[in-house]
Amino acid sequence: MELKAVKESDDTLLLEVKGETVTVTNVVKGELWNDENVKEAAHIKEHPYLAEPKIFVKVSKGKPVTALDKAAERVVKQTEEFSEAFKKALKA
Repeated sequence: MELKAVKESDDTLLLEVKGETVTVTNVVKGELWNDENVKEAAHIKEHPYLAEPKIFVKVSKGKPVTALDKAAERVVKQTEEFSEAFKKALKA
């Protein structure tokens, strides 16, 4: 996975996510909406074969990079919790 800032300002960030599908960007976008400082969040896919997926975030307070970082951390935590629950379910 390679990340590239396509557009960046004080309150917005458009990030290209090379080597991933919209599945990843959709999960991160969903988690961004759980941040009270996020005004807008979207995942963008112009064409399935010709463009890389992108994540757009706009914040009312703080930095968009910080909001994205915190959202990614929460996604990782949720994934770990799911993995543990899945392992327990397999043992039952």
